[in-house]
Amino acid sequence: MRRAFLCFLASSVYATAAIADCSDTQVDLRGDWGKARFTVEVADDPAERAQGLMHRSQMASGAGMLFLYDSPHRATFWMKNTLIPLDMLFLDATGRVSYIHEDAIPQDLTQIDGGEGVVAVLEINAGLAQAFGITVGSELRHPFFAGDKISWPCDAP
Repeated sequence: MRRAFLCFLASSVYATAAIADCSDTQVDLRGDWGKARFTVEVADDPAERAQGLMHRSQMASGAGMLFLYDSPHRATFWMKNTLIPLDMLFLDATGRVSYIHEDAIPQDLTQIDGGEGVVAVLEINAGLAQAFGITVGSELRHPFFAGDKISWPCDAP
């Protein structure tokens, strides 16, 4: 039953065959599994990153929060005061998913370690990474990722 519900949520996020131009308020993901788009809030300063998704009772199925950092570092998170279960996708400087933590438990104080070299983290509703089939190595596109070493630049189809 949960699997069917997650598949419904995944389809409502709309995996698309053709993804349009980049926008600061959305991310596109692709891999062998297909493509997906999420509307995101961006947390790119210390105060926004500290607040994250705390104290929210829900998040739309096609939404997420994108945490952006100035340089690669070891990224650790916890779920203190976070009320919704989340999947966390940790990204390297090329825009590739380097680690996925699925189904983070609301209000859990256990540290979630995304590893070294993280420049961004995408939080989405728990279960969507598995429902889509998102894996380590999947590529994320957003205007934050720029330069000649990006795996999926904004100007690429």
